[in-house]
Amino acid sequence: MAFALTGIRLPTVRTSRLSARSGFQGEQWRRAADLAFLPRMPIKVPFLGSSSDSDPAYTSISATGKVLVPGTESDDVPSSTLSTSNTEAASANPQVEPDAGQLSTAFELIGAESTSEGYKGSNSSHAKERVEDVEEKPRCVPPPGSGRRIYEIDPLLVGHRSHLDYRYSQYKKMREMIDQYEGSLDAFSRGYEKFGFERSASGVTYREWAPGAKSATLIGDFNNWNPNTNVMIRNEYGVWEVFLPNNADGSPPIPHGSRVKIRMDTPSGIKDSIPAWIKYSVQARGEIPYNGIYYDPPEEEKYVFEHPQPKAPKSLRIYESHVGMSSPEPKINTYASFRDDVLPRIKKLGYNAVQIMAIQEHSYYASFGYHVTNFFAPSSRFGTPDELKSLIDRAHELGLLVLMDIVHSHASNNVLDGLNQFDGTDSHYFHPGPRGHHWMWDSRLFNYGSWEVIRFLLSNARWWLEEYKFDGFRFDGVTSMMYIHHGLAVGFTGNYNEYFGYATDVDAVVYLMLVNDMIHGLYPEAVTIGEDVSGMPTFCIPIQDGGIGFDYRLHMAIPDKWIEIMKLKDEDWKMGEIVSTLTNRRWLEKCVAYAESHDQALVGDKTIAFWLMDKDMYDFMALDRPSTPRIDRGIALHKMIRLVTMGLGGEGYLNFMGNEFGHPEWIDFPRGVQHLPNGKVIPGNNNSYDKCRRMFDLGDADYLRYRGMQEFDQAMQHLEEKYGFMTSDHQYISRMDEGDKMIVFEGGDLVFVFNFHWTNSYFDYRVGCLKPGKYKVVLDSDDKLFGGFNRIDHTAEYFSTDGSYDNRPRSFLVYAPSRTVVVYALSED
Repeated sequence: MAFALTGIRLPTVRTSRLSARSGFQGEQWRRAADLAFLPRMPIKVPFLGSSSDSDPAYTSISATGKVLVPGTESDDVPSSTLSTSNTEAASANPQVEPDAGQLSTAFELIGAESTSEGYKGSNSSHAKERVEDVEEKPRCVPPPGSGRRIYEIDPLLVGHRSHLDYRYSQYKKMREMIDQYEGSLDAFSRGYEKFGFERSASGVTYREWAPGAKSATLIGDFNNWNPNTNVMIRNEYGVWEVFLPNNADGSPPIPHGSRVKIRMDTPSGIKDSIPAWIKYSVQARGEIPYNGIYYDPPEEEKYVFEHPQPKAPKSLRIYESHVGMSSPEPKINTYASFRDDVLPRIKKLGYNAVQIMAIQEHSYYASFGYHVTNFFAPSSRFGTPDELKSLIDRAHELGLLVLMDIVHSHASNNVLDGLNQFDGTDSHYFHPGPRGHHWMWDSRLFNYGSWEVIRFLLSNARWWLEEYKFDGFRFDGVTSMMYIHHGLAVGFTGNYNEYFGYATDVDAVVYLMLVNDMIHGLYPEAVTIGEDVSGMPTFCIPIQDGGIGFDYRLHMAIPDKWIEIMKLKDEDWKMGEIVSTLTNRRWLEKCVAYAESHDQALVGDKTIAFWLMDKDMYDFMALDRPSTPRIDRGIALHKMIRLVTMGLGGEGYLNFMGNEFGHPEWIDFPRGVQHLPNGKVIPGNNNSYDKCRRMFDLGDADYLRYRGMQEFDQAMQHLEEKYGFMTSDHQYISRMDEGDKMIVFEGGDLVFVFNFHWTNSYFDYRVGCLKPGKYKVVLDSDDKLFGGFNRIDHTAEYFSTDGSYDNRPRSFLVYAPSRTVVVYALSED
């Protein structure tokens, strides 16, 4: 639902914020008139490596005891020789479909479904215990649709039909190829059942795709790091494999918790790497590199989910959080502490979803989790995989959705711990040369036209949904994915030529369509949110209709606008600009609005509270001492900014932890002095955790003014829970008065009255409404509980009168104090 301004729906405007990626400081999008251009790389022909799961020499060894991890009684997989025609991508013009070139290739299937009972992923042996009274419905990804409804939704797209039809044809071809060579998108997205470590009744098979390697061997604690013990065999498609039979007593050949790595002879020399599909990775105390960990706890130690996953709410209210910095103490917090201390707080505040950052393992803590090294491993600095599962299960018990901030837009350039040059080549998982490097983020960029990269990323998304029961994702850096210029040096104006043409990375867009297709087909309740700064049309339109398939887009223009406004004097705040920015979104494409996220909380930037109150926050937030005009203004506007953002900005709302009470400190991760190659020295902070934490005790303290802001945020969330004003069918803006500095709008049965004037309060101020009857105050930012001045009488009743006012059929009179928002609802008595 979009808001109507005098009957006109507005297109999405550009925005300029770039999320922080490298180090501790946020960056901004740079703007220029010209679009950078690089031709699309051709789509890679899919290949599938395989061989049997067990070496014939070991077939006489029978496994005894309990099978702890997935496998089949007989792991032999029949192989097939297939041929296909490979459609080359348009290297010159991605809007025009090229002729298909013929290429015969041999394919061998390794994606055959396991027939073992009770297993779907390493934790699914508990499925019957967890949902014994629920009959699981078969999962199915629906076939592609016509992809043409987008032209009905947005007729302006017809002018770019050649590009959009080509894009959809590429998506359909990928679906057809996946069905032909992998069996289905379902099977293709379960790569974690075949790659990495696969436990069967007779032993452990390890597979790795490393076509650039000349030789490979599995090493670790289990074989005393002897490179001659478990030598791997390569098939013609670059997949290396080794089978380790169970020990004579039936115990697994690799003990749970063992350190493991793959040693390869590569074009870059001998290299020890953490397996790409590793499920756990740990940095030993005092060591710099990480170690891959074979994570296969005994059956009795595995976490069993006890609570069903909540249904996706109509109105999404997200509490963005980071486990490591969620303690009031200057330390790295744990999954267990977050589960016990933070989740109940989120529930009490009234949010219905928690979005967790920095889950995928990242060797550089200060990257905020955005420089991922191990994509399938939850960060070990917060605890174990089972402790993360316990956190998620507890959230589900509280009725909270758990969204993961997933990074598929880029990867760490760390060669030692990550995917970069994994097989000794520059072009393994990533584009070779400059196209494979993001100069601003100092990271590697995936080749979304590679079959095995698509398998890896699709399987990664499914792993977190299947194994950990996440309820969806916030996809990071989607703008960077969708354009070859990555949105750098580009100021998006809303011109459709900016979205559909040479600068568009069609391979990446097709991948986003595939991952949304897989998620929504196999996990219908899952939520996907895309971080897109560009305003790409069709972003949140279903794939069958021709869209990219996200449920929500982050409304990234809003925080930029607030920063721009807060630099102005109060008299220069334009009500029309505020409303225009908040309502400026595409029809039928849902948005998650936010006044500030983690980006604005980083050192080098400012939170809204700091923009408004600055250093006064350090000396005048105690209730036992006088306030200052700056504090009074800041607290009042902090509340108003958040509610007007929530009320007009989208169908979802997001807040970064601590910002609900105006956290007084920025985020500065522990870091030492950096000496750059150019000789520049960046000072550190003595590796301090002092500003890498959230002081929740400030918001709870009844002797501090932070408490009032927190109470208001809580009341705001509960008001939305009760009335559902973000997603109500009835939305109408009746007044934007630049002289009075007033904004009045209706959301469902509520009437919101904002007075942004710094001194003027208005008696008997008439506001329009739709429904007749008696209105009452249901939220008042001037309430003393919220740090206000108690100027509104909550016992007063407001009766509507007939007669057109502000294009509304009725109206009523109110008192509108300066710098206050009051929300009125029809009285039920």
